[in-house]
Amino acid sequence: MATSRKSLREELRNQYLERIIALFQSSDEEVLRTGSNEIAFPCVDREGNDEFIVITVKVPTGERGGDPYDGYGEAEAYAMKVANKAEKAKEAAAKKAEKIARDEATRKARAEAKAKAKTEKEGV
Repeated sequence: MATSRKSLREELRNQYLERIIALFQSSDEEVLRTGSNEIAFPCVDREGNDEFIVITVKVPTGERGGDPYDGYGEAEAYAMKVANKAEKAKEAAAKKAEKIARDEATRKARAEAKAKAKTEKEGV
């Protein structure tokens, strides 16, 4: 009798989940199984706050009735998204710097005009 794709995926997921659990346990981490495909472990951040890290393991199937999942394509799309976000942040920082420079020039011009007006008023 043939094994279903679903059960093969569950078997694969469990195999890798067990490997991940063993890896963290070998580093003296307390690993908590919180779901059929999820583990969590307590940790402390840089400031000493208690936190949890959660790792979910899944074997994606792709779109229903569509293309199968493509990890390479997803990684490429993510890299492009990160690059676009960095470029937008760079552009926003440049615009902000330009605005600050314009605002400083405007304030300086107003201060000079105010000082000139005060000098003219005192001279009259």
